[in-house]
Amino acid sequence: MLLRVGYDITYACPQPTPMVLMLNVHFSRASDMTVPDHLILSPSVPVQAYRDMFGNWCSRIVAPAGLTRLRAEGRIFDAGLPDPSSPFARQMPVEQLPDDALVFLLGSRYCETDRLLPLAWQLFGHAPQGWWRVQAIVDFVHNHIKFGYAHARPSKTAWEAWNEGQGVCRDYAHLAVTLCRCMNIPARYCTGYISDINMPPPYGPMDFAAWFEVYLDGGWHMFDARNNKPMYGRVLMARGRDAADVAMITNFGAATLENFTVICDDLIT
Repeated sequence: MLLRVGYDITYACPQPTPMVLMLNVHFSRASDMTVPDHLILSPSVPVQAYRDMFGNWCSRIVAPAGLTRLRAEGRIFDAGLPDPSSPFARQMPVEQLPDDALVFLLGSRYCETDRLLPLAWQLFGHAPQGWWRVQAIVDFVHNHIKFGYAHARPSKTAWEAWNEGQGVCRDYAHLAVTLCRCMNIPARYCTGYISDINMPPPYGPMDFAAWFEVYLDGGWHMFDARNNKPMYGRVLMARGRDAADVAMITNFGAATLENFTVICDDLIT
C-alpha cells in the first residue's frame, strides 16, 4: 500500500528564533519513499542539515519574527503487514551485547532506571527471559497507564508515569523502556507516524506516536506499550535514548504553537 505522510505546523515567534527540526522519515525507510517528504518553509529561510549521534536526520533553521509555517507531504510504500513478532527471540547476556547497544541499558533524562530497578525485578524477575519478558512488561504498562491527552506533560518521567498511572504514548514508551533496561534488556525510544489502518471506528486524529525497540537475539525488535497489538502503517522518524533525543521541534527562544496537523493515511490498498 501507499501511505501519504506529512505535517502542517505553524509557530509564532516574537523575535528570530533558532530551531532544530527532526521531522523527516528515518533514513532506513528512504528506499520506500516514492515522493520525498521535503521540508517547505513559509517564509523561506536557509536550512542546514546534519545527522545526530543516533543517525537521525536533523534540520537547523532560524525562524523569523512572526509566523513560520513548516509543512511536508511525502509518499511511502508500505508492505501493508502488521507489526512483526519474534516470540522466540532470546535475551542476550550483557557481556555479549554489542558496544553500541550498551548506552540503551543506562538511565537517561526521562528513564530513571535507578528509581524503578527494585520494582522491575519484583514484577518481572521470574518472567521468562527474552521476547516474553518484554511482552510481560508491555502488558503491565498497557494496563497500568490510563491514556488521555489531558494527562500530557513535557517534563513527565517514567517514574512519574508509574506513580500517576496516566499519560500519553510517550509515557507508555518511557515506562516500558525503563523497565526493560532495569532487566538488562537494551531499549530505545522511537517516534514517527502511526495510521488508523485496519482499526475499528471511531478513528482518532492522525498523529505522531511513540513506541520502542529492544535488542534481542542480535537484532532490534519493535513493541508498542500504548496500543499493545499489531498496528499497520507505522513509519519511523527517529530513535534515541528517550524523548529528549528525538524532539520533533526544539526551539531556542520563545515560540508559540499556532497550528499542528499530522497526515498519515492510505492512498492505495
